[in-house]
Amino acid sequence: MQANSSQLFSPSGTASSEAISASQCVHTRSTGEGSCLHSGDVHIQIDSIPKECAENLSSRNTKSGACSWTHGCGHSHLRSHSHSEVRQPDDTATESGENGSNSFSEFCYLFKWLQKSLPYILILGVKLVMQHITGISLGIGLLTTFIYANKSIVNQVFLRERCSKIQCAWLLVFLAGSSVLLYYTFHSQSLYYSLIFLKPTLDHLSFWEILWIVGITDFILKFIFMDLKCLILLVPSFIMPFKSKGFWYMLLEELCQYYRTFVPIPVWFRYLISYGAFGNITRWSLGILLALLYLILKLLDFFRHLRAFRQVLRVFFTRPSYGVAASKRQCSDVDDICSICQAEFQKPILLICQHIFCEECITLWFDREKTCPLCRTVISDHINKWKDGSTSSHLQIY
Repeated sequence: MQANSSQLFSPSGTASSEAISASQCVHTRSTGEGSCLHSGDVHIQIDSIPKECAENLSSRNTKSGACSWTHGCGHSHLRSHSHSEVRQPDDTATESGENGSNSFSEFCYLFKWLQKSLPYILILGVKLVMQHITGISLGIGLLTTFIYANKSIVNQVFLRERCSKIQCAWLLVFLAGSSVLLYYTFHSQSLYYSLIFLKPTLDHLSFWEILWIVGITDFILKFIFMDLKCLILLVPSFIMPFKSKGFWYMLLEELCQYYRTFVPIPVWFRYLISYGAFGNITRWSLGILLALLYLILKLLDFFRHLRAFRQVLRVFFTRPSYGVAASKRQCSDVDDICSICQAEFQKPILLICQHIFCEECITLWFDREKTCPLCRTVISDHINKWKDGSTSSHLQIY
């Protein structure tokens, strides 16, 4: 019975296996394109396959693969082309990211180099400071003196008749004493020669010595004209009213800036000429050329300052008014209150826009503005700078 049963079942098992393999072969051939594109979707595990069927299956798969390769290749080409199109923005983003990372890495490298070099930079900095400790200390002292005096003068001008005469006298003595002390300390160098367009008595005019001479001369000129402003502050109001003092401040400041433009010319001209004095003809020609270019630039600067100075002189002598005196009725229409100082009118002035202000209030206003404080109508064609007593902080090096 066992033998018969085995004979009964073995052919059927063989047949079933052959049927399964045949159906798989047919499925493979019929769906060769899908098996090429989607291989591995269906997995059938067969323990034992006859050798002949396996060979037939492999040959049929080869043929079906050959048949479906042409179709699958076209689809794969389209798919790869579509993927390449999709990947183009990603590649651009990747390149930009790489550039950003490279820049960041370079910045990190520079930062690390500076961090490593910091001790050496500090050593060289200390050495440089020690070599020029006198000039650096003097420069800091002159700068702080100028800032203190300039701020104090502006505050005293703002107080008008309530300014402190003692404070003004102290500023006058302080600035004059600082200038005298400076020139007395360096009397051997005759730095005051540059004030009258002469050469100071220095052995060799190097670049740093030129900066030393020009810088000190510029600060001393500022101190001198600030002393003159202190003298104007000390003048009583019945001799020189507040409005006239503002024009004098403006004239002195413009005159100071105009004079400071010419002071460095002889020193720099001699320095540029001396560049080629002891060399060959090429260096001598180059020194002459540089000096001529410097003079041409200063000549253009001269005409620019001359135009501004002539305008200031015209304003100083004409004393333009911003309006006419307002009547009592006109003042009563606005409750006799100035819109700027919020107090009763003091010498009320009626502008062309029919607004009324105190004379001193509107004068201070037009020192910085051109329009009416209320309606913004253009009243003045220019701004009268420096009428508040301030001094320009610009350092005239060249």
